[in-house]
Amino acid sequence: MGMQREIIRIDEEKCDGCGLCVPSCAEGAIRIVDGKARIVADKYCDGLGACLGHCPQGALSIEVREAEAFDEQAVEALLATGQPVHAAESAQQFSGCPSANVKTLSPCEGFNSPRIRTDNEKGASALSHWPVQIRLVPPDAPFLQDADLLLTADCVAVALPDFHSRWLPGRVVLMGCPKFDDSESYVERLSALFQTTSIRSLTVLEMEVPCCANMSRIVAKAVARAGVPLRFERVVISCRGQVVGRETS
Repeated sequence: MGMQREIIRIDEEKCDGCGLCVPSCAEGAIRIVDGKARIVADKYCDGLGACLGHCPQGALSIEVREAEAFDEQAVEALLATGQPVHAAESAQQFSGCPSANVKTLSPCEGFNSPRIRTDNEKGASALSHWPVQIRLVPPDAPFLQDADLLLTADCVAVALPDFHSRWLPGRVVLMGCPKFDDSESYVERLSALFQTTSIRSLTVLEMEVPCCANMSRIVAKAVARAGVPLRFERVVISCRGQVVGRETS
């Protein structure tokens, strides 16, 4: 029976099908269908808006309209079916942006093991997974479990000449820009990651420029919000690719 209540509205013109909203809906109410995010059924959407901050296009909002009442038992039944409602499963089944597909790359042992070589065969990639952008990695991605996590500002990989040979081997890397990206969304995503995943160690790489120092502040805030006893090493890199500072928080 219909009733007037708050429910999520998806603007199809703005939606590009990236799928970032799917993992944030714990009820599994949102899926990607024909390249667009859609509500599976009104009864699965509680209208609380946990997905709102995860849409880079601003396609999500809350509206008041006649809708079927939220049905918690129906949600439990939906979750029990094993349909793509958990973050890691959802990311693998997005039919929109390919960058949201979770992959584990192999081999992923030491840097000296066989890997895909560059054209000039003078180096090799130590990347062990995909995606790497903070905004695209679901908090319970399989490769995060018991990981040695490397959180790095985007510019670091360009400045560091030994990024793959020294810093990546044996680590899971997540990267983003602490200046141009939304800091609060990073805090929210990282705190969820720290709460749901057992991280063995955490290293933060940031540039020496002032705006980049926000990366370690974001991490500290996320750790505090998660309420977990996680210490991390902050490493500061110069524009010439030198380590100019290290400290443990």
